[in-house]
Amino acid sequence: MGYGFQNRYYMKLILSIIAGLVLPLSLNADYLQHPDAKVFADRMVSEHGFERAEVEALLMAATKKQAIIDAMTRPAEKVKPWKDYRKIFIQEKRIDQGVKFWLENRDALKRASDEYGVAPEVIVAIIGVETFYGRIKGSYRVIDALSTLSFDYPKRSAFFTKQLEHFLLLAREQGQPPLSLTGSYAGAMGYGQFIPSSYRSFAVDFDGDGFADIWNNTTDAIGSVANYFSKHGWKMGEEVVSRAHAKKGYDATWLNELKLEKTLDELAVMGFSPVKPLPGNLKALPMLLQGQRGEEFWLGLHNFYVITRYNHSRLYAMAVHDLSQLILARVSGGLAARDLEGNKADLSSVKGSKAGA
Repeated sequence: MGYGFQNRYYMKLILSIIAGLVLPLSLNADYLQHPDAKVFADRMVSEHGFERAEVEALLMAATKKQAIIDAMTRPAEKVKPWKDYRKIFIQEKRIDQGVKFWLENRDALKRASDEYGVAPEVIVAIIGVETFYGRIKGSYRVIDALSTLSFDYPKRSAFFTKQLEHFLLLAREQGQPPLSLTGSYAGAMGYGQFIPSSYRSFAVDFDGDGFADIWNNTTDAIGSVANYFSKHGWKMGEEVVSRAHAKKGYDATWLNELKLEKTLDELAVMGFSPVKPLPGNLKALPMLLQGQRGEEFWLGLHNFYVITRYNHSRLYAMAVHDLSQLILARVSGGLAARDLEGNKADLSSVKGSKAGA
């Protein structure tokens, strides 16, 4: 980085540290006294060239948040059945706002779909599920979330310590004051809720202004989500899920496992088959969900598995897929074109994923 950029970064850093330190000391965890934090500070200095004083000041300014630990122990995708989880995201307002987001950003969505080979409705649905199209990006300071989970949540300490490392590197690379950046209770940021390692790996400067900004820039957010899915192997035009039949006495060995290792032919032997014909060599993962009318059997195909790389939950992937199809149906049906004053939606550019049965 250039000298001028360094100066701007360190000025922002100093100001953010000062702002953080005005918090009452009783609220701070004083992570400098934590042995793992000392090891972390040593690594940031020796491996990444940080000044020890700046790392220690950031750790001293970080605040332990019990609410974050509580939220980590009861995420909705682990405690709610599908029929209740679906209601969180499949709502008329979220569908309508998704159509509006698509129409307002249709040029960026078309370009992202063309360049990355990712269905536009999936990009829209991800942003809709993650942040309600940017309305709910999270209000926790990222430094608080990641410090709390690094040093006071042993179950996943290694993962979040790595994210804290990526976060400080990201702040330095982007010239951002680390104490001012906010996100989710897990330290995810921006429209698409990228954790720091994903931000550094997959965020793109899609509008060409020299800065990959998924915090506030919808064009960069759209391109970044598309890039994420492309890098994880999204296959344009392929099926995502299929309803399934399950024979009595089915083999439940692979049920609800997020592992794409069995073909449809192999799953048929285990008692699972799609409700409509699909090539037997396709790989799929069988699922049992508790729907509004009772048990539902599904087969998640390759693109479904790709969605679970964004969030490792079959319920999350189902919600994204359902929302994407409802938004796509309205946009491709032209129902929303009248809502964009003075303009018609470019519906000729709509080319989405297949819904499955």
